Amino acid sequence: MDGLNDLRGGWLERIAEAADEAALEELRVAALGKKGEISLKMRELGRMTPEERQVAGPALNALKDEVNSALAAKKAALGDAALEARLRGEWLDVTLPGRHRRVGTIHPVSQVMEEVTAIFADMGFAVAEGPQIETDWYNFDALNIPGHHPARAEMDTFYTHRAPGDNRPPHVLRTHTSPVQIRHMEAHGAPVRVIAPGRVYRADYDQTHTPMFHQVEGLAIDRDISMANLKWVLEEFFTAYFGTSVKTRFRASHFPFTEPSAEVDIQCSWEGGTVKVGEGDDWLEVLGSGMVHPHVLRSAGVDPDEWQGFAFGMGIDRIAMLKYGIPDLRAFFDSDLRWLRHYGFAALEVPAVHSGV
Repeated sequence: MDGLNDLRGGWLERIAEAADEAALEELRVAALGKKGEISLKMRELGRMTPEERQVAGPALNALKDEVNSALAAKKAALGDAALEARLRGEWLDVTLPGRHRRVGTIHPVSQVMEEVTAIFADMGFAVAEGPQIETDWYNFDALNIPGHHPARAEMDTFYTHRAPGDNRPPHVLRTHTSPVQIRHMEAHGAPVRVIAPGRVYRADYDQTHTPMFHQVEGLAIDRDISMANLKWVLEEFFTAYFGTSVKTRFRASHFPFTEPSAEVDIQCSWEGGTVKVGEGDDWLEVLGSGMVHPHVLRSAGVDPDEWQGFAFGMGIDRIAMLKYGIPDLRAFFDSDLRWLRHYGFAALEVPAVHSGV
């Protein structure tokens, strides 16, 4: 056990001179590992007499504890020095303004869908949905659209073609949301009061037409519904939607699925190429409507001798253009971030009738 003081001094000096944690770990293994110098000294206790162990044992344990304490202190000092160097090199000016974090916006189509839903829900209309790929029967036949009608031509309608020999009925990308009328009445019967918003598809593309766009269909079936109810519902809707009293004008028209049928115009004025709804002496056509044709009711399993009602359909994209001053329908689907930031809505701007849509 001679030389413990020299051993202690040597290890404490080497620990104090360690440059980094890797070197410190090497010293720990060399001193206290299984084959470390101090560990080998501890093994010599077994060859000593009891009297010698009483003196050497405490001295070696004290040496081991002192070396461990020195290692721990040096490791903490190296950690503090590394942190200090990092803080000097990675300083941050907390007085600088924060980085602007862009957030997404709600697309005008989604916003207007919610506005339309909120207004009609306030009038007691539920929301009905249906598939976007429809059979020829639901999209045309059940709606009293004859086989020779131009809308059934491939130049106007997207058909899904089947393999040769497949004799199943043809399917189409629905050209309107009217098939939802049939499906809903088949499932629930009458009376009915629903709207059906959704995507529709037609082979058309210009400033006011796109191959895919959005419509909302309205349907109300009961025993004593008339065109007067239709006029009231539409005027209430437009007044709530545009935030001002809006008059409507009905013009006789023809749609295969309604009889009588009417095009509906809303009161507006034109000033400098800008449309202002609810004022002036001009009129703007916005939707088609009418009393549901008896053939449509029969196709849906509803007795036309007992029930009657109205239906209407309007383009969601177009009424969004009117309300928010969007000049080109094609821009709705260009995915231009600048356009979306300009015309988009904050996520918390949830439409509600009581707070104004």
